[in-house]
Amino acid sequence: MPSAHLKFDHAGDKVASRVTKMRSSAVRDLFAAASRSDIISLSGGMPDVSLLPPESLQTAVQAALGDERAIALQYGSTNGRAETREMLATLVRDLGIRCKEDDVLITTGAQEALDLIAKTFVDPGDIIITEGPTYLGALQAFSAYEPNIICIPFDEDGMRMDLLEEKLEELGKGAVKFLYTIPNFQNPGGVTMNMERRHRLLELAEEYDFLVIEDDPYGRLRYDGGHMIPLRALSDDVIYLGTVSKTFAPGLRTGWIIAPRDILAKINLVKQGTDLCGSAMDQVIVEHYFTDTPWQAVLQTFIQTYKERRDAMLEALDEFFPEEATWTHPAGGFFVWVTLPDYVDTDSMLAVALENGVTYTPGSGFYPNGTDGKNSMRLAFCFETPENLREAIRRLANVIEDRLELYRAFLEAGAI
Repeated sequence: MPSAHLKFDHAGDKVASRVTKMRSSAVRDLFAAASRSDIISLSGGMPDVSLLPPESLQTAVQAALGDERAIALQYGSTNGRAETREMLATLVRDLGIRCKEDDVLITTGAQEALDLIAKTFVDPGDIIITEGPTYLGALQAFSAYEPNIICIPFDEDGMRMDLLEEKLEELGKGAVKFLYTIPNFQNPGGVTMNMERRHRLLELAEEYDFLVIEDDPYGRLRYDGGHMIPLRALSDDVIYLGTVSKTFAPGLRTGWIIAPRDILAKINLVKQGTDLCGSAMDQVIVEHYFTDTPWQAVLQTFIQTYKERRDAMLEALDEFFPEEATWTHPAGGFFVWVTLPDYVDTDSMLAVALENGVTYTPGSGFYPNGTDGKNSMRLAFCFETPENLREAIRRLANVIEDRLELYRAFLEAGAI
């Protein structure tokens, strides 16, 4: 019998090699600090659920706990409740997407959808393409399966198709497993892919034989301009990811995949071994919220509130940030992407920002290598009030200015 005094390294060399290559989410690591009362957080893309009317929530929850409680509290099918999938197929029609119940698979948030897609399609060493920078949660999900992730830069009109085409010509037909994109109000960039590039992307996907994964958590949260047709509305071959996290409640872990049925069958098989089934309770609540309550009016409240906050941040950036800084001007979504001079390291600057009462997400977390983007940061405007956003930008500008002044002093002294 082993001695009670022996100490074992329970992980040690027993952990799979892929786990040693995974990085913690910069946003999750910041949550503890952001909860302090003296901190104004620009780090997390959290919707303001306080805007949800209690009566709408009560209607949806009471429906789930009333006549349908025996269903809501029970196991469900792996691909999701049929009635909820039918509701979701109806919900996306105003976006231009035409699909049926059997074209939809419900996931535990869109984050599980990303993991399931990677688990289904990615072998170690496979090439996948993303925007650079891209959503750090996608990088976490993909990296667990050890792909080779190639990033294509974007500008104000989304992923640059000229650079993508150059890379595809270099790699050759069939070399890329899939391309992942957030075409509407990209996370973290805030940019939107224009229609010309959307059409070109689909042409390249057919020409070079790769799948297109369209992640669309923010598409309904547009503050300027008109609706942009999703890639999925342009091609039934696109794998489309949706979620209620930004337009309803992230605590109800409900996302979905719309895809060709042969692909959904493979993903459904993988999901069986992952979580057996999602929460029927969450699905019933979501179904009744989008069926029985005036959710479009609530959405307009979200849009009006977030637009005011975006405008407050952009105005504060114009007023307080140094001329050496540049930033995106999102027409929707939650984020602004800021680029500083190359010599400013936003990773090391974060500790100083925290001391000054403000958080942001350093840019390096949005690249697979963790080294690119060190002079950039993502700023979220979705959660704080306009007054807090202005104060946060003022504090952050002071931190940045101190860094710039230090560099100038070194430069004048000939130390650089």
